[in-house]
Amino acid sequence: MTGSFQELRVWQNGMQLSLEIYRVTKGFPKDELYGLTSQLRRAAISVPNNIAEGKGYKSNKDLLRFLYMARGSCLEVQSELIIAGQLEYLSKDAAQKLLDDAAVVGRELNAMIAVFERRVSAKAAGA
Repeated sequence: MTGSFQELRVWQNGMQLSLEIYRVTKGFPKDELYGLTSQLRRAAISVPNNIAEGKGYKSNKDLLRFLYMARGSCLEVQSELIIAGQLEYLSKDAAQKLLDDAAVVGRELNAMIAVFERRVSAKAAGA
């Protein structure tokens, strides 16, 4: 795969999700600063960061490992958004919008993972 990680739509969408999470968590209660706020922010920025880091490696196998980590972080974001919504730190609409955005990133990651799983399998099979 050629090009910069910044050209990847999944990275761009992960960045947008991260930025929006930073914006909405500013309104979370101050006593959550080192709890849910921090955890949600770290999980969110982990998504595009893992995509970028994986893109920096030469092998498809290494990239695939980082894509799996990004997907795990994306699922963590979704879980934490559900918690934030249930605690009413976010409106139902805001929580749903972010969950929808995270689901898009998750689907993009799944598609990218599928492509690189095939490439890694083909290389292992000697194709």
